[in-house]
Amino acid sequence: MEFALYYTKRAVKDFLTNRFLNAVTTITIALSMLIVSTFAIFIVNINDIMDSWKRGVRVMVYLKEGVHEIQIPEIKRKIIQMPEVGEVKYISRQEALENMKKEMKRQASLFENLKYNPLPNIFVVRMIPSAQTWTKVEPLAADIEKIPNVAGVEYGQRWLGKMTGIVSIFNVSGIVMCCVFFMASVFIVANTIRLLFYSRREEFEIMRLVGATDSFIKTPFYIQSAIQGLIGGGLGILILFISFMLLMSSVENEMVSGFVQVRFLPVSISAAIVFLSVSAGLVGCYLSFKQFLNS
Repeated sequence: MEFALYYTKRAVKDFLTNRFLNAVTTITIALSMLIVSTFAIFIVNINDIMDSWKRGVRVMVYLKEGVHEIQIPEIKRKIIQMPEVGEVKYISRQEALENMKKEMKRQASLFENLKYNPLPNIFVVRMIPSAQTWTKVEPLAADIEKIPNVAGVEYGQRWLGKMTGIVSIFNVSGIVMCCVFFMASVFIVANTIRLLFYSRREEFEIMRLVGATDSFIKTPFYIQSAIQGLIGGGLGILILFISFMLLMSSVENEMVSGFVQVRFLPVSISAAIVFLSVSAGLVGCYLSFKQFLNS
């Protein structure tokens, strides 16, 4: 405990003594983590939007022209027997037309010269919560299409498929960006620590002559690098949080709530980013020691 307190005091003293170099390193780490966390908050919310859309997926089942009313209950029975299906609602073509007229009151002239009802009879299928995923919607749609008198099935597969692909690209890009900025932070920390090493080369030699071990010399620098990473990561998250709150306060609440609830980074992801910045400091210090001792 006493040794830990001694090492920490030495690390803090060195941190304050070399304010400029440590400040530059800390700010660089903060900017790197700010960029990473900004991208992370975007990915978190875009995934929330996709999950919300997937939970609201409805499978529209269009029946063939000329299907008799007697056949409707049998088709419904076959659909509702499928394990992924939670609710099935039948909407006749007449009901669908009436609903359309109600929704388009201002365009009533469009229906004045309508000679026949062009809308098909449909079933609106809602899936059970555990099956409301992209991987299960597609097989269900394929099974429903095999039912006799079903003309087609629509669930926004092309649009949802493209959006899923785009979100996957963003997720991969986020991982790549984290790696890039992690390496950049490691490089900055390593160079800063190496400059400190060379400026104190004679001090290290004297310490070794009087019997100081490598761990006695190295430990304060590892603590100092961890402090740089901790402050840098925390500062990056804090700047992002303040910017997020200012942005959200300037946006109309109705606009946000009507679309999706935008949220800040979860505590787990924020902690992971801070841990990443601390790790960058420790790895940078290790690489700097390795290169210094080899030289």
